[in-house]
Amino acid sequence: MTTATRPALSDGAHPTDVARALAPEITARADEAEALGTLPRDLVERLRAAGVFRALQPRSLGGFEVAPVEFIHLIEELARADGSAGWLAAIGAGAPAFTAWLEPAVATQLFGPDADFLAATVFAPTGRAVPDGGGQFAVDGRWPFASGCRHAEWLLGGVFVFDGDTPRMIPDQGPDWRLAFFPRAGAEIVDNWDVLGLRATGSNDILARGLRVAEERTISPFFQPARQDGPLWRLAFFTLVGVALVGVPLGIARRALDEFTDLATTKTRAGTFEPLAADPAAQVEFARAEAALRSARAFVLDEAGALWDTARTGDPPSLEQRAGFQLAAQQAMRAARQAVDTTFSLTGAGAVHAGHPLQRCFRDLHTVSQHVYFSPSALKRFAGTRFGIAQPTHLM
Repeated sequence: MTTATRPALSDGAHPTDVARALAPEITARADEAEALGTLPRDLVERLRAAGVFRALQPRSLGGFEVAPVEFIHLIEELARADGSAGWLAAIGAGAPAFTAWLEPAVATQLFGPDADFLAATVFAPTGRAVPDGGGQFAVDGRWPFASGCRHAEWLLGGVFVFDGDTPRMIPDQGPDWRLAFFPRAGAEIVDNWDVLGLRATGSNDILARGLRVAEERTISPFFQPARQDGPLWRLAFFTLVGVALVGVPLGIARRALDEFTDLATTKTRAGTFEPLAADPAAQVEFARAEAALRSARAFVLDEAGALWDTARTGDPPSLEQRAGFQLAAQQAMRAARQAVDTTFSLTGAGAVHAGHPLQRCFRDLHTVSQHVYFSPSALKRFAGTRFGIAQPTHLM
């Protein structure tokens, strides 16, 4: 008797095939994960074994440097299985990707040449780093929304560097904003993750006092290019963040539309004898939501493909390309909300039950939409770029 092997990125499997192999168990255990407030550890290990968390990692550290379009497919499939799992996969692939901003020798020293580690990242500079004059920082802080911290081995937290009582200022930049790598064992998890959606992501606060972090273990990715070479590292940092995250709303919305498709052929509304699928008004609303999501998805994949084409020629994508990708991501979120809200509303009162899949899609999608990457400010940045209005570009 032979045992079927699970497809893995390390074996050359396509990212979509990897995600689809994991999806059934992720879906089946979504209630368990929500009750735990984080993914069960064995599911996390399956994601790790499949190479999901190394998908965007430098090859020099054992990663796969998956192309943006393929990574979006990967996250989309996982988020379709369960929004929390898709979110944790996206966030979990982030910190290994961000090692590209470390000096390569430092990254190898920290993680080894075949690094396989789990990490949580918080960009917000809610930490304080004070130099000690010997190449180290004393780091204190509290970082909210540390998705995946329950199973993380490393943390990556945003800090402002302070000179005395005031933030250090960098000419033409502003405050010295960095991300600091430090072991999870050096921080405390504050058990405060009691929220609307993404309940299985364990996005608690993390608290640290008096950590010693070598300056070489800090990066300034919003303002400096990556130190690794290769097409993936020619994408600006915030663009790479968008590539990581945009598959989540697309996947959750796809799940909502598919669930409604199955439900509508059998569900009848009170006082009627025809299935919801026969209701002309429902047909029109559903078709509009489907068209909007498919169009937005095509927009995202088109813009991501253009970024990659430029990066593969050896050039960093232009500011206009980066703004275009952000616009596509904004449209993806808008279309995803339309799909989820439409299907939730059309389903009626039954959708509010805790066991109904559409209520989780609704909760998870609206929680994802609160992330800073999907802030409507991105629309203003796109318009400013098109109109030739000078503006800060580190969030593009």
